[in-house]
Amino acid sequence: MIFEERQIEKNNFSSRALILFALMGLGFLAVLIQVFSLQVSSYSDYEIAALKNKNYVIPIQSLRGEIFDRNGRHIVRNEPTFDLITRPDSIKNIDSFLDQIEPVIYLSESEKFIYLKLFKDKAFANKELVLKKDLTEVEIARFNVRSHAFRNAFIDKRYRRITDYPEIFSHVLGYTSRSELPYKLLSNIPISHWKDGELIYANGFIEGKTGLEETYNSQLIGKPGERVYEVNARGRLVKSLEYRPPTNGSSLKTYLDIEAQMSAAIFLGNRRGAVVAIDLSSGGINVLYSSPSYSINKLSNGLSVDELQNLINDENKPFFNRALQGRYPPASTIKPAIAMFGLANKLVDWDFQIKDPGFFTLPEDGRVYRGWKKGGHGKVNLRKALLVSSNTYFFSLAYQADINELALHLSNLGFGKGVCKDCFDEDQVFVPTPEWKYKNVNTAWFKGDTVNLGVGQGYFVATPIQLANYASILANKGKGFELSLVMNSEEYYMPQIWQNNEYSELDWKRMHQALTDVIESDYGTARSIRDLKTFLVAGKSGTAELVGLDSKEAYKELRDTELLRDHSIIVVFGPMPNPKYAVSVVIENGESGGAVAGPVAIEVLKSLINDE
Repeated sequence: MIFEERQIEKNNFSSRALILFALMGLGFLAVLIQVFSLQVSSYSDYEIAALKNKNYVIPIQSLRGEIFDRNGRHIVRNEPTFDLITRPDSIKNIDSFLDQIEPVIYLSESEKFIYLKLFKDKAFANKELVLKKDLTEVEIARFNVRSHAFRNAFIDKRYRRITDYPEIFSHVLGYTSRSELPYKLLSNIPISHWKDGELIYANGFIEGKTGLEETYNSQLIGKPGERVYEVNARGRLVKSLEYRPPTNGSSLKTYLDIEAQMSAAIFLGNRRGAVVAIDLSSGGINVLYSSPSYSINKLSNGLSVDELQNLINDENKPFFNRALQGRYPPASTIKPAIAMFGLANKLVDWDFQIKDPGFFTLPEDGRVYRGWKKGGHGKVNLRKALLVSSNTYFFSLAYQADINELALHLSNLGFGKGVCKDCFDEDQVFVPTPEWKYKNVNTAWFKGDTVNLGVGQGYFVATPIQLANYASILANKGKGFELSLVMNSEEYYMPQIWQNNEYSELDWKRMHQALTDVIESDYGTARSIRDLKTFLVAGKSGTAELVGLDSKEAYKELRDTELLRDHSIIVVFGPMPNPKYAVSVVIENGESGGAVAGPVAIEVLKSLINDE
């Protein structure tokens, strides 16, 4: 019995021992597997993770590309500036340091506040800290003489985005400002590292916010570089391990012309309005100017709160880009387009004439639509109607038109759509139709609406760039381009987007002659500008009514309020008979189109022709 019990105990002990040894063996095997994983199969993964903990990667800002006009002259450049930079980890007493340097470099309270706020963190991490930006030549000289006393500070070069024409190109170029999301440029660098990036610009990581700076930001900005530092256990930078240089941005060559843009600014003066000029051979935009404007140098490199608030509150709205977003009735400038519609649809020909008594009576309800000249122009054919700007002739012609067909015709001339491929925030506006009116005004379309459209009034509005595009199509005899500010990288030529073949060469010859006579003949409505140049110019002026009135006497009372005065508008192209440029000018509340907007257009044309 005793023997059997001992045998059972022995067997149980052996079983437990086997289980124990098995567990020990499994544990040892698991350790071997883990060691193998750490040392062999996953070595590279853990090595990378260890390096990430040991290394600290920071971005290096790239230099933005510059912007040139069509003659290769700088419009926007990177101007070097110099900053005072310190090494906080080597400054033992910050108050003493500031007291010593203030007699050499003036520091504002704001500069000292920002510096003190960042000092401790930068010192702990062994990182540099800017004390003052954009030093003057005097400050640089003072510091260099005394630099031996400031071993923990040095002067280094930074850049600012600068133009020599800060106000005349403000709307077309746009401005740059600090980027909100710079880390999107290099996704492999942690977001937290971007605050320590090596900067090229005094304002930090910048990006285009409006204009060409925004439209072509991805091309201008380039690609940041990288610098890899070794860090110790406390997170302090120890030494630089690797440097990958940034790739600078690509520069832009534009169709813009500095001299012509300056002419637009000078002759438009301090009036509200816009000027657009187009190269007829390419569709390139030579001038895009809006007035009033603002300084992009100040907006990009430092504008006080008060200065910004003054711009925002300015009743003349300097931030508003009138060239691309201003909505104006085209007035009589649209009459050549209505004539083209009449010719294409056999509603009139060049010999068709009517008697112009100075008004048009709508057959449906007897409503009277008055012309601009009391008593009218007598017998008028199409050429004379364009020459003397007979409202009655174009009221009558528009009355015969189907509104949907007329709207399509105007759309083909670039109205109611975007006409520029790289303009920032262009307003497409609209061409009014019965559907549009019902949706937006909640009333039906009346025949009188079509009649008003025939003289560029009523619901019909257009932007200055659409008017310039329309003028370029007239000048090019029906050929249209997609407009652009920037030249193509491979060839400086924009593709033709459409060609209207509904008109014969004779029709175009007569149209060009009629529009030339508008300016050059003794009876043309824009004859006041014919002696301002030495070459022939074709065009059509207009006076856009803001308030419909029944008599000139009523308007005389109204014009005491400047903002209710008519707009002055003109479209021109020349030199004739082989035009090279088309120009549109709109002057808000300027009244007479030919006499007020005309001289501006002529001066811009002269600048473009002389600058070839």
